[in-house]
Amino acid sequence: MNKPNYLNLGCGYTYHIDWTNIDFVSTGEHVIAHNLLSGIPFKNETFEVIYHSHVLEHFLKDDAVNFLKECNRVLKPNGIIRIAIPDLEQIARNYIRYMEDSINGVPGASEKYNWTMLELFDQAVRTKGGGEMATYIADKSKNNDEFLIERNGKETEDLIKNLRIKKSKIISKPSYTLKQRIKSKLTRLLLGDDVKALYIGKFRLSGEIHQWMYDRYSLTELLKNIGFKEVKVVKADESAIKDWNIFQLDMQNGKIRKPDSLYIEAIK
Repeated sequence: MNKPNYLNLGCGYTYHIDWTNIDFVSTGEHVIAHNLLSGIPFKNETFEVIYHSHVLEHFLKDDAVNFLKECNRVLKPNGIIRIAIPDLEQIARNYIRYMEDSINGVPGASEKYNWTMLELFDQAVRTKGGGEMATYIADKSKNNDEFLIERNGKETEDLIKNLRIKKSKIISKPSYTLKQRIKSKLTRLLLGDDVKALYIGKFRLSGEIHQWMYDRYSLTELLKNIGFKEVKVVKADESAIKDWNIFQLDMQNGKIRKPDSLYIEAIK
């Protein structure tokens, strides 16, 4: 198969080597490091396909609009854009369902409700890496693994394994250079009690936070306003992109990689 003229933005560790892959930090030799908030570093009408998964929600609303305009710019006429994002509608429906089930005493509903509340709020309000979601996943006593994997797929399945480290296991502390230690001490001396606010602010600007959420209506309207047409909600394994499932981006080994996603495609 000839290499496709396809672009994957904010790819993380999930990419295909035959695509052009870009992220803020390179995660491999086939990934270009570039600040996507400053635009997409290609000429107009370069690509036949643009894809990004769980990227848009990490941008402020205005930045998201500008980012999608850049996608439109570098996409060829009649090219396809495919977007995967956390589906606010799914979360909202689960919130109502499991709240009512919890009130009515349905077995297992309360933990599903608790996790849904974390899906709704934690990634928007957390002040540390992993947030309360990581704390919840690490707690085996919640007895809610099946639901976590059903909602959030293999990534959460991997987190379940990695976060449940036996207490007897020694975890090495990160080492810091002399320059880093001096900088940290000076920062604390200069800022005093305000140092915590600095660290929280730096974390919240680091890219982990969800800055906005979308559903099938809001994302459709946004794409239409930018100039895309034929906006359509699709399934993880359904696409107008040629040979889509070969690339193993939304489907991996026959399983949906991020089951909590909304998938939308549109044409330029």
